[in-house]
Amino acid sequence: MSNKKPLLNRFYSNNLKRLVKPGKVLVIYGPRRVGKTTLVQNFLENYPGKYYQASGDDAQLKTILESQQFSKIIPYFKDYDLVFIDEAQRINEVGLSLKILVDQLPHLKIVVTGSSSFDLAGKIGEPLVGRQKIIQLHPLAVIELKDNYGAMYVKQNLENLLIFGSYPEVITAHSYQAKSEYLRQIRDSYLFKDILELQNIRNSKKILDLLRLIAFQIGQEVSLQELGSQLGLSKNTVGRYLDLLEKSFVLINIRGFSRNLRKEISKTSRYYFYDNGVRNAVINNFNLLPNRNDLGQLWENFLLVERLKKNSYRNIDVNSYFWRTYRQQEIDLVEEKQGKLFAYEIKWANNQVAIPSEWAKSYPQATFKVITQDNFLDFIG
Repeated sequence: MSNKKPLLNRFYSNNLKRLVKPGKVLVIYGPRRVGKTTLVQNFLENYPGKYYQASGDDAQLKTILESQQFSKIIPYFKDYDLVFIDEAQRINEVGLSLKILVDQLPHLKIVVTGSSSFDLAGKIGEPLVGRQKIIQLHPLAVIELKDNYGAMYVKQNLENLLIFGSYPEVITAHSYQAKSEYLRQIRDSYLFKDILELQNIRNSKKILDLLRLIAFQIGQEVSLQELGSQLGLSKNTVGRYLDLLEKSFVLINIRGFSRNLRKEISKTSRYYFYDNGVRNAVINNFNLLPNRNDLGQLWENFLLVERLKKNSYRNIDVNSYFWRTYRQQEIDLVEEKQGKLFAYEIKWANNQVAIPSEWAKSYPQATFKVITQDNFLDFIG
């Protein structure tokens, strides 16, 4: 790995000019520390017009926007061409304030970021129907790494990606120690920040214990009842915590696929981590691959999440599921796209894998493909 710290070009780096429009609010969601603020600030460095930028923590900004009064809001912003508010979820009823700006100052371009989809979406969504464009920024995707460094970088650094993930500062860190220390910082300082602050939850230890249990169940269906028994929590509380972890970009929920066939399991979920490095920080295991017994889980989590990133960035409209029957036949990933089904089995070793007989019989028109180390770049890149 090169010692030179690279400059990272993000998928949206060259697209913000097209996405930022007068009379519209561009909303950028994503986990903390994935580069949302840096993305916008890099865009503003060469911005030709007059702009204003601040954080949702700014007391004066909060006072003005939370007033919901035209006479207080309009005079402060009418001379700007663009307004950028970082961590906009910190401002109460920010959607109503942004609607005032959009309606009264139609020349104004507005960009807001947020690391908490459940809170920001609730505050922005309804007031700005038809007036917003939403994009999501992820930890670095393989398609971005290929764009920056080429396909050989991905192949040669595959072990690093499986163990340390792809947060920008992890990718550019020069040592294993620096990578693991940064990930522990994310685990301890940022992972639950939105949940604890915005949802008034104080029991972060229980949430971390829940995440540890999920980390060992990658690729398996999750039972809320069993998790609750292990944690001393009710089934409903476990479900609420999982929902919050999903909405704050820690976990991804994949549901079971079924066309209402009685033999298929469809009312359960599998959970994956947005980033392998965060998953490994949660269980405090950064051992290299020869010293691990969870390689299959790391590989499945990595490929599934990278596939979702690719579909997200390229605006591929697809529904993603897993498939399993009561007779234990299963497929890791099923994509439903334009009325067609595409099935993928994920394997680290390049062994022969037969298509499950019940899948072939039930969905004869569907495609089936095994994803291994030999062809994974085509799948996610």
